[in-house]
Amino acid sequence: MLGAPCSSAVMARILEKWRVSATVQNPQVVTRFAPSPTGFLHIGGARTALFNWLFARHHGGKFLLRIEDTDKARSTQAAIDAILDGMHWLGLDWDGHEYYQSQFAARHAEVAHELLAKGHAYRCYATPQELEAMRAEQREKKLPMRYDGRWRDRAPGPEQEGMPFSIRLKAPKDGETVIEDKVQGRVVVQNSEIDDFILLRSDGTPTYMLAVVVDDHDMGVTHVIRGDDHLNNAFRQLGIIRAMGWPEPTYAHVPLIHGQDGAKMSKRHGATGVENYRDELGVLPEALSNYLLRLGWGHGDDEIISREDAVRWFDLDHVGRSPSRFDTKKLENLNGHYIREADDGRLAGLAAPRIGALLGRDLTTDEIALLTRAMPELKPRAKNLDELSEGGTFLFKTRPLDMDEKAGALLEGEAPSLLARLHAALSALPDWTAERAEAAVRQVSEDAGVKLGQVAQPLRAALTGRATSPGIFDVLVLLGREESLARIADRMTNQGAL
Repeated sequence: MLGAPCSSAVMARILEKWRVSATVQNPQVVTRFAPSPTGFLHIGGARTALFNWLFARHHGGKFLLRIEDTDKARSTQAAIDAILDGMHWLGLDWDGHEYYQSQFAARHAEVAHELLAKGHAYRCYATPQELEAMRAEQREKKLPMRYDGRWRDRAPGPEQEGMPFSIRLKAPKDGETVIEDKVQGRVVVQNSEIDDFILLRSDGTPTYMLAVVVDDHDMGVTHVIRGDDHLNNAFRQLGIIRAMGWPEPTYAHVPLIHGQDGAKMSKRHGATGVENYRDELGVLPEALSNYLLRLGWGHGDDEIISREDAVRWFDLDHVGRSPSRFDTKKLENLNGHYIREADDGRLAGLAAPRIGALLGRDLTTDEIALLTRAMPELKPRAKNLDELSEGGTFLFKTRPLDMDEKAGALLEGEAPSLLARLHAALSALPDWTAERAEAAVRQVSEDAGVKLGQVAQPLRAALTGRATSPGIFDVLVLLGREESLARIADRMTNQGAL
C-alpha cells in the first residue's frame, strides 16, 4: 500500500524514534537510500544503495530505506514492490522498516512555515501564467531559467487576500557556497546562481527539495551518498539546512554509470533494471553486487571481493570521480565464476524453473535431485543461469530426442553403425560407471579403427540432442543405463529408430 500521511501524534513518535536512534544509539554514521517508486530498481540506484549499505556496515552504523513517493501521479505499488524485491535479492537489508516520504508531509509543511516565520522564506503569489511569461522572456533573451524573485521583498496587498501562494526559500544572494564532497572534492557555486526555489506549493504540498532535507535531518542522516546528478541539488538543500541551523551532512556524489558508448546508461544499452539481470540474463546476486562494487570503486587489483571483505574494505576515498562504463562481458565472466562457486542444490533450485519453462512442465522432485547431481558437470560450462539451464535440459527430454542442426549432422554416414557397436559394448558392462563406460567407448574406437572423437561425437548427439555437453562419460552415468541405451538405440539407423 502506498504511504499515507501520518497523524501528528504518530508522526511525532516516528520522528522522536529516529532522533533518539541517531543521537544516542549510533552517533557515528547513518546513511540512506531514497529511491522514487516510478519504475524498477535501476542498476545505478542499486549501486548507490550498495555503497550506502557498505559504508554504514563498515562503520557499524545504520542504513535506512526511504521511498520518496511524494509524486503520487507517478508512484506505483508495482514499482515499490520491485524496489523492495531488488533490495532483498541483493542482500541489502535496512535498519527498521521502510519509510515513505509522503508519511511526513505535515512535518515538511511545518518546517516551511517555520522558515517563513524566521524570515528565511516568503510567500509568492505569482500565478502560473505570470511564471510562464517570465520563462518565455528569459528564453527569448537567452537568460538563465530561474525565478526572478519578484515577491522576495514585496508585501502582499489587498488584492492578494485569500489568493493561493507558494512558499519560497529566501536564498542568499551574495558570496558563495562551498561543498567539500568526499568524491568530487571541493565544489564552489556562486550564491547568485541559486534561485529562490519553492518549498511548499500553493496547494500545500511540499517539494522534493524540502522533503528530502527535512527527512534526512529528522532521521539523523550523517552521510548523503548519491549520484552526482544530485550535486546541484546539494547547494540548494544547504540553503534550507543553514537557515534552520541544522548540522550539515557529509556529501559524497558518485559519478553515474555509462554504457560502452560513454552515454548515460539507458534502455538502449540493454538491461537497466536489477530484475532484468536476475530474470532475463540469469545473473546471481553476488555476481551483480561484486560487479557494481568494482564499478567506480577499487581495492588494489582485487576483482573477486566477498561481501565480508567489501564491508571490511569499503571507503569513500577510493570512489573514482569519472563515470564508469558498464561492460556486460565482464559481468558475464564474473557471473561464471560465482556459478562455479555456488552450492549445487541452490543452483538446481534456480535452474529448475527455467528448465521447466523450456520443457513446458515442472520438474519432479526426483528430477531436481538429478539436476543437483549433474551440477558439478554443468556449471563449469555456464556464464549465466540460462546457459546452465539449457545445458541441463537434455537430462529431462523425452525420447526420441529432437536434434539441433549440428547434432543431426553428427549422426550421418557411419555414425549409426558405430552407435550399434557402442550399444552392444555398453550393454555388456557389469557396472555402469564413468570409468567402465570410457574403457568400452575407447575399445569400440580402437576396434573400428577410428579416432575417439569420431565415436564420442555421435554418442554425444544421440544422448543429448546437441553437439556440446558435459563430459560424455559423465552424461552416461547421469542418464543411467536404461535411458542411455534407449537413446543410443533410437539413433542406430539413419531413420532415427531401431
